[in-house]
Amino acid sequence: MNILITGGAGFIGSHLTRHYTDLGHFVTVVDNLITGSTDNLSGLSSSLLTFIEKDVATYDLSDLPEMDIAYNLASPASPIQYKKHPIETMRANAEGSYHLLESARNGNIKRIVLASTSEVYGDPLEHPQKETYWGNVNSIGVRSCYDEAKRYAEAITMTYHMKHQTPVRIARIFNTYGPHMEHNDGRVVSNFINQALKNDPITIYSDGTQTRSFCYVSDLVRGLVALGETPQIDGEVINLGNPNEKTVKELAEQIKTMTGSSSEITLNPIGEDDPKKRKPDITKATKLLQWTPQVSLEDGLKQTIEYFKNT
Repeated sequence: MNILITGGAGFIGSHLTRHYTDLGHFVTVVDNLITGSTDNLSGLSSSLLTFIEKDVATYDLSDLPEMDIAYNLASPASPIQYKKHPIETMRANAEGSYHLLESARNGNIKRIVLASTSEVYGDPLEHPQKETYWGNVNSIGVRSCYDEAKRYAEAITMTYHMKHQTPVRIARIFNTYGPHMEHNDGRVVSNFINQALKNDPITIYSDGTQTRSFCYVSDLVRGLVALGETPQIDGEVINLGNPNEKTVKELAEQIKTMTGSSSEITLNPIGEDDPKKRKPDITKATKLLQWTPQVSLEDGLKQTIEYFKNT
């Protein structure tokens, strides 16, 4: 197959790129490297990988060959990065999605998978979150550049599907972790591991009772691939995440123990619009994709800690 991955040099995108090149498929990566890195693509077959350093918000996709599947992952995704690049985040999701959808409408892309996010649920009033939940999002808050950009990307993607019968699928991705995470991306797993390895205070925002569900990146990639390759599910929106819910304090204590750290765990004021609970209902993923996470938090953290130690 010919596979297009926008944002393919990023954390999740690079793992997805590696999956397809390892199977012998041709992959074109479009990435402006605002948060991604070509180091994430090192060692991949040069005969199977084409890398284009362009911004999908402005890049003309018409020169690309016909693509069997396009995975739309182009966007900063961590709080530090999307707050640092708010306009770029919104343009990648708005104009970038538009360019991909137009390419599909013109017949140059056979199928699009949009990488959306659990952030579209905001600080949820429903728990766990089903795909039918409309969310509780502050459209003018400090996180809105990401939350609302993804909600718009979902809206334009589904509008093309309804108006033009464009073949699309949407993944709502919950907290994902693993090798190739940026060391200083502000996500809770990377923060805690970095701090624990340095024996610095492990900083929890709020009292640590807020919850997250952590999905190892190999499980997430399996879910994305299943979403992209399963026939006859155009127009579906599917949660991809691990429903094993943990409090942030439990995660901090587990990482401290696994690293043998002497770090103290400290409590700090919670950030604005930070969700209190986050847990996916994966009934649709199980039914339509035959997908469930397989990697335990302990096993995934072992691999991630080793990566942080060695990079």
